[in-house]
Amino acid sequence: MAFLRSLFAGVSGLRNHQLMMDVIGNNIANINTIGFKAGRATFSEMFAQTLRSATQPLGGNGGTNPVQVGLGMSVNTLDTLFTQGNIEATGQSTDLAVQGSGFFVVQKNGRALYTRVGTFQLDSNGKLVHPGTGAVLQGKLADMTGSIPAGTKLEDLRVALDKKSPAKSTTLVKFAGNLNASAAAGNTASASVTVFDSLGNRQTLTLTFTKTANPNEWTWTASVPAPATITGGGSGTMTFNPDGTLNSFTYDAGATSLEIDPGTGASALSISLDTGSPGVFAGITQTEGTSNISPREQDGYGSGSLTSISIDQSGKLLGTFSNGTVLTLGQVMLAEFNNPGGLLRAGDNLYDISGNSGIPAIVSPGESSQSTIVSGALEQSNVDLADEFTRMILAQRGFQSNARVITTSDEFLNEVVNLKR
Repeated sequence: MAFLRSLFAGVSGLRNHQLMMDVIGNNIANINTIGFKAGRATFSEMFAQTLRSATQPLGGNGGTNPVQVGLGMSVNTLDTLFTQGNIEATGQSTDLAVQGSGFFVVQKNGRALYTRVGTFQLDSNGKLVHPGTGAVLQGKLADMTGSIPAGTKLEDLRVALDKKSPAKSTTLVKFAGNLNASAAAGNTASASVTVFDSLGNRQTLTLTFTKTANPNEWTWTASVPAPATITGGGSGTMTFNPDGTLNSFTYDAGATSLEIDPGTGASALSISLDTGSPGVFAGITQTEGTSNISPREQDGYGSGSLTSISIDQSGKLLGTFSNGTVLTLGQVMLAEFNNPGGLLRAGDNLYDISGNSGIPAIVSPGESSQSTIVSGALEQSNVDLADEFTRMILAQRGFQSNARVITTSDEFLNEVVNLKR
């Protein structure tokens, strides 16, 4: 009975509109799921049955078109829509959101998986993990100097809470201020600054400036307390131009820097003294008024302990230390796919590669990729509730209409059965 084709077409419509409703229901259920990506069902016509083939024009007769009857509908695709979700601030520094097409790389049970969910926290080993799944965020770790060498491999991102920032010996000290132009010969002015040796020990360096009998000329002498000693470049001469700007700053005996033996077992200090640029009203000047010289900058520091961490938009994991230094500890890397729609859902908002997703390219956020990282924020679900409700109406009406096809086909069958009474 040929009209039974409508019965099976209606069944396919019921089944597949139910699947459409399954997708819609899952989208709505995950409307508040961090990093969730909505799904979409599309349909295609099922294979059509040919009742009569087409014929070509022959002689004086024209051609005829094929006569075909469709056999219902089938699922064409179930797509994952990787559109950008809204990014909302959380204030938690280890919460991360991806702005762009990249994915976080995580390691779970020895497998590399991919996710858009950035709810990371430090575990007891200092690793950045998803606390709900234990998946460990992957990236590149920096060396002791805060550099990430080329070719560094992906590994678990870990923050050693007992990490120290090594001391740095002072190599440059800048002074600024004014020396009294009307001072008599023999008048002095001094300035002291704390400098650091390679072990982080503090040393007090004092420069004493003495006016000479020569116009616009001062001598300077450096001193340090015991056990430190000055081994070279500990004195010199300063001259000024008639307008009060610096003309020259020299070290005695042809030295080019101040050399200090700390006497602590640390390496010798070689310090460049910067008192300003010749001919510029900056640094040390000589004009009428009180002599007042002070240090403006020195580039050394002692060792420091880790006090806090942060992550910038390029994914760099930065540690702030008690000595005021900021050191790169590592970098969050992102994975990008030629076809993210080909990824397999692995549960817990994690994705795995498939034959049609392609192999991921591991990229640096904001550098080798257009994707960047937003710290202290999370990406929300990209589900559009108004769109889902509209699709729900379409699914309901589609299901309802196909149900009517089945009931009407059933009435046809009933009439056939009643032909003979």
